[in-house]
Amino acid sequence: MSEQSTRTVERALSLLANVCEEGSTSLAEAARAVDLSPSTALRLLRTLEASGFVRRDETGSYRAGSRLMQLGAQALGHESIIDVCHDEMVGLEEATGESVYLSVVGHADSALYISIVEGSHSVRHANWVGRTVPLAGSAAGLALKGQTPPEGFVVVERGIERDITAIASPITAAGRIVAAISILVPSYRLSDASAQQCGALLAASARRLSAGLTDGTVL
Repeated sequence: MSEQSTRTVERALSLLANVCEEGSTSLAEAARAVDLSPSTALRLLRTLEASGFVRRDETGSYRAGSRLMQLGAQALGHESIIDVCHDEMVGLEEATGESVYLSVVGHADSALYISIVEGSHSVRHANWVGRTVPLAGSAAGLALKGQTPPEGFVVVERGIERDITAIASPITAAGRIVAAISILVPSYRLSDASAQQCGALLAASARRLSAGLTDGTVL
């Protein structure tokens, strides 16, 4: 690799590290932090964005992208994030009978469903693994963006789907949100009280998963 190519890689990695360290940063702030001109920083950030390593939010600020989060989650241990969360997801399904999903940030401001434990009810949410929903207006999206109340879970009634209520909690690693765990329920059989009960179970699972990921343990 030529000296110029090596320098380009070093600059891109410095920008990526700054975005991760700050959590959210503007072009001007990132360029200043790594001592680059705004035009050079923009070119490198666009390359990182195209590869999914960073993303731009609705304010134009740069954040860690889905590809980086997926690689980071996989690097947390010998097991993938899906394997790590599986037992907790099974426990939630057994406690509620409802479909339980795991999601991460996808491209274009979306949440990507990457795993499901299907509910046991005859009427249950269909398998949406591999599909995306908007971050805005979805329970998983709000959890992935950290927009949850102090209780640790968010409830969205008839959001993405007219007849479905979704409840979601964020999963963190070292203080950063890496995934969201959610329960999707046909709205007709979910009262306010049962939604709160499901939410409490979900938040407790998310806390246990977050603690294990932060410790580097396999759950």
